[in-house]
Amino acid sequence: MNRPSASTSRQPAVAVVTLGCARNEVDSEELAGRLEAEGFQLVGDASAADAVLVNTCGFVEAAKQESIDHMLAAADLKESGRPRAVVAVGCLAERYGQELADALPEADAVLSFDDYPQIADRLRAILAGKPHVAHKPRDRRTLLPLSPVARKDAAHQVAVPGHATVGGAARTHGHTEPQAETFSPPDLAPGVAPASGPRVYRRRLDGGPTAPLKLASGCDRRCTFCAIPRFRGAFLSRPPEEIVAEARWLAEQGVRELFLVSENSTSYGKDLGDLRLLETRLLPELAALDGIDRVRVSYLQPAEMRASLIDVMAGTPGVAPYFDLSFQHASPTILRRMRRFGDGDRFLALIDEIRRRNPAAGIRSNVIVGFPGETERDLDLLRDFLQAARLDVVGVFEYSDEDGTEAAGFDGKLDADEIASRVREVSELVEELTSQRAEERIGERVEVLVEQVDPDEVEGRAAHQGPDVDGSTRLVGTGATRVGDLVEARVVAAEGVDLVAEVAR
Repeated sequence: MNRPSASTSRQPAVAVVTLGCARNEVDSEELAGRLEAEGFQLVGDASAADAVLVNTCGFVEAAKQESIDHMLAAADLKESGRPRAVVAVGCLAERYGQELADALPEADAVLSFDDYPQIADRLRAILAGKPHVAHKPRDRRTLLPLSPVARKDAAHQVAVPGHATVGGAARTHGHTEPQAETFSPPDLAPGVAPASGPRVYRRRLDGGPTAPLKLASGCDRRCTFCAIPRFRGAFLSRPPEEIVAEARWLAEQGVRELFLVSENSTSYGKDLGDLRLLETRLLPELAALDGIDRVRVSYLQPAEMRASLIDVMAGTPGVAPYFDLSFQHASPTILRRMRRFGDGDRFLALIDEIRRRNPAAGIRSNVIVGFPGETERDLDLLRDFLQAARLDVVGVFEYSDEDGTEAAGFDGKLDADEIASRVREVSELVEELTSQRAEERIGERVEVLVEQVDPDEVEGRAAHQGPDVDGSTRLVGTGATRVGDLVEARVVAAEGVDLVAEVAR
């Protein structure tokens, strides 16, 4: 009689590697929740896993290359360690499908968002050596009705990461496959699930005091440089009661700051019949939850900002006065070519309006340098805007052609060396300007959420500093402090965009 192998007599182990943005973090935690509920053991070390799930990013060329590098590194582990399968999921996998599978034979499978509801079955089949036929990419905007208000009733027919619920059915490739009627992740505290209605599959992979929380998925805008709507789909809001229920659960897991994420947060609620749901209901309810100290909103479209939203974000206790505004450029000519709205003067008026309501508000943005047709005059307008705006953080991106975008076919392309030169110049200006802005905060009173406590250093983030990319605040004179504490302090120094603050006595 054959004895079962060690790999079949124990729970298969899987490591989830997350690349890209905070939205991907939420998707990874959905996959982790599904896998753990179906008998997989989650491990943090890829070399100790039977399968390595790489949640890829497909935003720009550098992100694509990083995703490929991680998959190749995971594949190398199969030669020297325990892993038997490397599986690509996420944006790069969804965007390229079979093309990626053909170009990267080191990956054992390339999965679509449509595979997420059955991720455990897919992974077991791959570990058993069964071949997986990668999907042919499609424009996911076509999967939901063109009219936003018609999407709510059709949403259950489409697999949308971060929107999967219990007790329903996910329709993929034209077939309806039942999901489990009951689902309770191992780390779900009793009584935390909503009293009525489903909750989202999720299992935390990071035990820190901050967690991303998905507001919506997809985007209805048609920016000429961006391919995201094609593979993420049309804009779809999550119901407010579902978001609040998940936020309550996150608070039970020790989360103190909610980081609300989506492709376009200012559009939240438009498909639910009320474009003002974010400010009239959701933010006040989230800020009032027991255990939640701070709620932060990411990715706001300048053209969709409204006075009522600014008022709530700038003046509601528990809501961080933090404005992540996607300006992209300041030249009206370039912005029109990008199919975006506004110009430097309008953007400055918006910034002034925010600071009039809350002078200490944090404002960050991203800009694209080297867009087709960008002249020296356009670049001057961008420089002038940045100097006048005094932003806390600016991400400077080098333009690159993206497959399937309108801008890839534009004339007026700049030489790669010229683009690189302009990026260096703008980056140097931004470094100087953001350092000056940080110095302007010396003397301010700040509330710092502690994220790291070492024997020699306590570090966290003030309300104007978003997770991962916006700098941090080092605390001095702390005394006994724990991760997750919200500490009042006074800024005494700046180190680039980072601050040093003395704890208030």
